Amino acid sequence: MSKLFEINHRDSAARIGKLALDQDISTPAIIQIQNKDCPIIDSGSLWKETASSTGDNKKIVIHPHRSLPLHAEEKLIHAMQGPASAYMIDPEGIVIHPFIRQYPEADLYVLGAAKQLENRARDLVDSIIRLKENTRADSLLYTPALATPASLSMLVYLGVDIVDETLSIIKGYQDIYLTNSGDSYLDRLHEFPCMCPVCLSNTPHEMIKMPKKERAELLSEHNARMLKEELKVVREHIRTGHLREYVERQCRVRPWLTEALRLIDMQYDFLEKRTPMFRQGTLFANTSESLNRVEIRRFAKRVFERYTAPDLDTLVLFPCSAKKPYSVSLSHQKFINALGKNRKFVHEVIITSPMGVVPRELELMYPAAHYDTPVTGHWDLEERAWVAGCLRTYLQKNRYGNIIAHVQGAYREICESVASELGTGFIYTADDGVTARSSLQKLDETAASLVGEKKRSGEMAKLDLIRAAADYQFGKGAGKMLVTDKTIVKAPFPKFQVFEGRQLATLIPQYGTIALTIDGGLRLSGHPYYKVKIGDFTPHSSILAPGILDADPQIRPNDEVIVENDSFIGVGRAIMSGWEMKECKKGIAVELRHSRKT
Repeated sequence: MSKLFEINHRDSAARIGKLALDQDISTPAIIQIQNKDCPIIDSGSLWKETASSTGDNKKIVIHPHRSLPLHAEEKLIHAMQGPASAYMIDPEGIVIHPFIRQYPEADLYVLGAAKQLENRARDLVDSIIRLKENTRADSLLYTPALATPASLSMLVYLGVDIVDETLSIIKGYQDIYLTNSGDSYLDRLHEFPCMCPVCLSNTPHEMIKMPKKERAELLSEHNARMLKEELKVVREHIRTGHLREYVERQCRVRPWLTEALRLIDMQYDFLEKRTPMFRQGTLFANTSESLNRVEIRRFAKRVFERYTAPDLDTLVLFPCSAKKPYSVSLSHQKFINALGKNRKFVHEVIITSPMGVVPRELELMYPAAHYDTPVTGHWDLEERAWVAGCLRTYLQKNRYGNIIAHVQGAYREICESVASELGTGFIYTADDGVTARSSLQKLDETAASLVGEKKRSGEMAKLDLIRAAADYQFGKGAGKMLVTDKTIVKAPFPKFQVFEGRQLATLIPQYGTIALTIDGGLRLSGHPYYKVKIGDFTPHSSILAPGILDADPQIRPNDEVIVENDSFIGVGRAIMSGWEMKECKKGIAVELRHSRKT
């Protein structure tokens, strides 16, 4: 494998990278493979026996190939997939049939019969996942003759790096006018919704009267321009981390695109291993598909698998608030004031859609404090089922002697259904609205009657928060290693600083994550996870992927990691996933924050 491709931005399976050939190309990219200046050369079809396999180390050369229809017999597909090594081209591209099971090593994979995957969402998703899971992280995927302005965002979201203008041009010759909101036959348009030179200079009526060739060229020019404009929009959404929101909107254009989104969401492991730990900006949960987002499912999964509730006998369930984090909202301030001195003796959990359940200790953690969703007062069946399932699973894992539910409306209905399923009694304290004076007084009186005379300092609640955040980030058990009976927390919430003689960590309020010091990293050196092993050298700032010997496969972009070799320890932020660190030959793997020779 040549060192061609460096990934600079990641957003799930989508990525922006630099392809270093005779000219640097930013991906995702649109190519014109028939153009002699194209950085990718197609050696041609072996069916015609005109193929050339001459290598050019400044261009990617696609091996001579035999194209087959989508539903060719499996034995024929494998017989026609010749070994890539037979041509000794570097860098090299190979044409892969969508249903093939074995993948020769290459720099570029061309998905054969790609055009036939339009309107076949399941075959498209399955073939891309199979290819991506069986090839190197820094190889590229090209889907010829498939992209239109409407489908481009979905293709990139699935992991496609390179497309071409072929289908957009073909549509132009079919008198089809393309935009990112769909396509229309020219004779059905009354005016052009675009401000490109073609559309500004003509009307649909005028263009229909033109000779066929002239009309086709103008429509093809417009369609190709729309594809290029859409590519810029998609790239910008990757940079800002909002491609998912854009895809949820764009997939409504065609049923097969919505089908593709729902199918890829079923492949949680595929998307999760490519999704950053956190992103900048707000996560907008605007559609029913948002419930299936990796960030939301991952948060719930970690709450169930990594989080351990503090040793308290009384649980108080609260509704969510529009303002995040919840504790700074007006409603939650009223709840906190109502609990008063009894607050340190109860455990607070927030019920919310789409997050499910959010323990108070994790309310700062991305995306619990970083989402926004339409609030109508009406919860659909999917929301109810998801939130009820989260609450049920949480209560099955964490047992309490008393459960206070300070909720109303749909929240109360969910609590009642879960209580009935589990055979558990809930005490409801919000008969007149959660912020009504009578309800707050009842909450105060109920909590006071249940907690009794117990001793617990406010400092213990701060330590519980740090333990919970450490377990959430680094895996179960990390919290107890980082926080002991001698640990103290300084600075006001949410800028907690963790000390035990020396500073061990800082809570980053922007994302709710823990940033370790070297002493904090040494404290967790016995913990098996989120470690990166490097070669025998001493890095000073960034660590490149070729220097990585091993990395925990659980690591995701933006995770806090501990970097080690026999004479060095460092802590910093991962830029790529652990599995990528071991596979990529270019790119920054970890940005170090602190380091020390040992």
